[in-house]
Amino acid sequence: MKNIEIIKSNFIENQEINLASVNKILPSIESATNCLIDMIKNSGKLMSCGNGGSSGDAQHIASEFVNRFEIERKEMPAISLNSDTATITSIGNDYGYQYIFSKQVSAIGHEKDVLMAFTTSGNSQNILEAISIAKEKNIKVLLVTGGNGGKAQNLIGPDDISIIIPSNRTSRIQEMTLIVIHSICECIDKHYQDK
Repeated sequence: MKNIEIIKSNFIENQEINLASVNKILPSIESATNCLIDMIKNSGKLMSCGNGGSSGDAQHIASEFVNRFEIERKEMPAISLNSDTATITSIGNDYGYQYIFSKQVSAIGHEKDVLMAFTTSGNSQNILEAISIAKEKNIKVLLVTGGNGGKAQNLIGPDDISIIIPSNRTSRIQEMTLIVIHSICECIDKHYQDK
């Protein structure tokens, strides 16, 4: 396959997954948005986490909350659990990589908070551990994943929200995740603009 054909196939596949996502996950994104608005009203904070490209997503949404998205508005409390390298490496060294997020959730998480967990497979052990601790502490979970939701979907309770992007390909899931993040941020901007 020539490069131009590979490039074209990426655009076409993106369009197909985009359309499938519109048909399947819009209510989940709206529910996640409302959950985050309620969290802010109740003086909670967003904790986000993920691995690899998903760590970038976790940092991205946290930065949009703390700084701003597209309009001037009050800062919103959020922290990416991926960002403190001293904490991550000390936990990884002393206890194991699977606990790098869960120990942070245990240390700083409260009932009014929300954990937003990004995992394209739904099977990352450190994400599963973080969700488990969040559930123990009665912290709501927003899961953003792909495929069938993996093992993470089995940990999600009735008060939690799953956004399951209808694809098994990591790159397509990550592309849709960015749209999910931007959609949530735009809705929150609009909410505060209308106040």
